[in-house]
Amino acid sequence: MTQLTAMFVMFVLYGVLPAAGLYLGYRGIRKVTAPKMLEYKAMPQLGYIPEKSLPVEVKTALDQINDKGEKLRVIYGDTNNDGKIDDKDTVNETYIMIQNLMDRHVPLAVADYRRLHDLDVGDGALADSTKIKHSNVTGKEALLDVLSAINTQFDDLLNASYHQDGQKLLATNRYLQKRFNNPTVNADIQGLNNNADSTIINHSNREIEALEIPTDASGKSANTNAKDIKL
Repeated sequence: MTQLTAMFVMFVLYGVLPAAGLYLGYRGIRKVTAPKMLEYKAMPQLGYIPEKSLPVEVKTALDQINDKGEKLRVIYGDTNNDGKIDDKDTVNETYIMIQNLMDRHVPLAVADYRRLHDLDVGDGALADSTKIKHSNVTGKEALLDVLSAINTQFDDLLNASYHQDGQKLLATNRYLQKRFNNPTVNADIQGLNNNADSTIINHSNREIEALEIPTDASGKSANTNAKDIKL
C-alpha cells in the first residue's frame, strides 16, 4: 500500500464516515422530534399545518371537506368527461363556488382560528373556551360553524349530482324499453327468428338425407344396380 492510498483510507475512515454518521443522526433526530404536519391536497392554500394546532373536530371536518371537494371538482369541472379539467371544459357557477370555498374561504377561516389560537401563551384554551365579544361562541365553535356550513353544502351538491345521474339512467332505460317494445321491432325480430329456424331445419334435413343415402369415395350412391355388378 502506497502512502497516498493509506492517506485516502485514513481520510475516509476518520473523516467522511464520522461526518456522514453525524449528519444522518441529526436528520433522524429532527424527523422524530419534528411536529406532525397536516396536508390537504385538494386545498393546497392551507399549506402544511401542525397537527397539534387544530382540534380533533376541526381536523375531521377538514378531512371531509377535502375529500368531498375533490370529488365535486371532477363532477362539476370535468364537463366533457375526458378525465381532466382544462380549457376544453365549460366552467359553470357551481364549479366557481366550489373553487372559492376550497381555495379562499376555508383557508381564511383556518388562518383566523390559528391566529386566535396563537394569542394564548398556554395550550390554546383561549380560542377553545373564551366567547368572542358580542357573540355566544368561541373561536373553535365559530370555525366549526363555518366548516359545517361548507360540509352541508357539499353534501347537497353530491346528493343533487347522484339524483341527476340517476335520472339519466332512468331515461335511458325508458328509451330502450320503448324501442324494444315497438311492434315493428318485435316483428323484425320474429322474422329473424323464423328465418333462423327455417335454416336450421333445412340443414338438418340435408344431414338426414346424407345419412340415409351413403355414397362411395367417388361421390356416387352406394346402392348400385345389380346389373352393374360383374361376376
